[in-house]
Amino acid sequence: MIKSDKSIHNICIASIRRSTMKPYDFKWTKFYESNLDFPYSGLQPNLAENELIICSTIIDADNYSILTTRRLITKQEGQINIGDLTRAVDKLYDDFKGYKDKAVTLGHIQLQNGSELKYFIETGKASMIMIYGVRTLIGTTQMTNKQIDNVTKIWDEQDEN
Repeated sequence: MIKSDKSIHNICIASIRRSTMKPYDFKWTKFYESNLDFPYSGLQPNLAENELIICSTIIDADNYSILTTRRLITKQEGQINIGDLTRAVDKLYDDFKGYKDKAVTLGHIQLQNGSELKYFIETGKASMIMIYGVRTLIGTTQMTNKQIDNVTKIWDEQDEN
């Protein structure tokens, strides 16, 4: 069953909100309620119809990661890599120890074809945005639309209380 971009976006945003401490005013990392909230016109990914931007870590024009409902786009030192996260595996993260001295680290995903895709993670409280965005998106591949909608509804209700 094909899941809608909107239901995938909703569960990822609910997961990010649930796991990230407020306030959400981080230096490089943000999540987006809609594509219109994405403020980086020069980095606008070429989105497919109905594809939605979930979150990003934008350090500069040559170093960023953008997670959408269909793929992960990372540009590291000017080299761009794009991966479809269908059947991908979260391979965890670089070292977070001593993060006070390190503003960013890298997460790693193994794509279905066996290749590895890295993505930027701002350290500290902001790290939860990219970590939970990626982790939740990968997890949705095992869920039905109904399951995604039910989990999103439960999380949203818990957050309101």
